[in-house]
Amino acid sequence: MGKIKVTECGGIKGLKVVEPTVFGDARGYFMETYNYNDFKEAGIDVEFVQDNQSSSHKGVLRGLHFQINYPQDKLVRVVSGEVFDVAVDLREDSETYGKWFGVVLSAENKKQFFIPKGFAHGFLVLSEHAEFVYKCSDFYHPNDEGGLIWNDPDIGVQWPIPEGMELSFSDKDTKWGSFQEYNNR
Repeated sequence: MGKIKVTECGGIKGLKVVEPTVFGDARGYFMETYNYNDFKEAGIDVEFVQDNQSSSHKGVLRGLHFQINYPQDKLVRVVSGEVFDVAVDLREDSETYGKWFGVVLSAENKKQFFIPKGFAHGFLVLSEHAEFVYKCSDFYHPNDEGGLIWNDPDIGVQWPIPEGMELSFSDKDTKWGSFQEYNNR
């Protein structure tokens, strides 16, 4: 191995931060962002079937999203800018059910975040602009969307919202239910 460094996150089984080896000199850098064999050796044995990319400005908060019947493993990273990325454990048999973990992902730190099936996911853009890319292990099914409200007090995500930052949401992201409603479904 040695091409990637994988760290478990916040005591939440399956959630991992992946740091690639970066080869750089005065001309720039090179890194492998994904190599199936390296990831498999690190315990991430997933077949990804779809890549997505989004562009957002400062203050955009997307999430907390999940697919209901077609859950997805995700490998996410930032290619421009900086975001605070969050995953919430929704695996009912998990010791960390309802717990969250957040990590800063940026073009500068080149970290990636592996989020297994059974998690809600979201991010807040901290830089003036950010481009976010992610691999998914299942295709997106628009009629299968689920979500939790971003500021649910029972989950308690500590979003790093600087004073004066104006948040921006999609309509659907302002209408998701609470964690308690999710539990009572």
